[in-house]
Amino acid sequence: MKMKIAWKALLTLFLMIGAFIPMHASAQKMDKSAFYALMQSGTKDEIDAELAKLKDNEEGYAGALIIREAGLPKAKARLKMFKEGKAKLEAGIAADPDNAELHFIRLSIQEKSPKIVGYKGNIEADKTFVIKHFDKLPPVVQRAVKDYSKDSKVLKPTDF
Repeated sequence: MKMKIAWKALLTLFLMIGAFIPMHASAQKMDKSAFYALMQSGTKDEIDAELAKLKDNEEGYAGALIIREAGLPKAKARLKMFKEGKAKLEAGIAADPDNAELHFIRLSIQEKSPKIVGYKGNIEADKTFVIKHFDKLPPVVQRAVKDYSKDSKVLKPTDF
């Protein structure tokens, strides 16, 4: 009887690990270079294709892409899209508050968003957070931060 329970426990453990590994691996497989290229100059079709690939645990990235799409010239219902993207980005940060990359993404969006949408409240806090955690960011994200800082009024290349 004890042996049967031990096997069930072991099987349950393997199933839990097996369920976790693909989810974790999918988060690692997101092409950050492609993400930042889309944030800089993606088309609606390209952004929609990337949104279809994102997983539930990448909600912050999806929110950023939705906000980016809302800023395209032919976007319909811009404010609605912006609010949807903002909610997803904020949910992503709430779920992973120590993620410096999401803080950087929010900072870049808040810096460039029009005043009328009222999304400017975290710029200084995010700036401080990104600078403090810059060395822990993956190289592709560090490159994106440095590239962004060249034209930013908030982040400066000398901050890094």
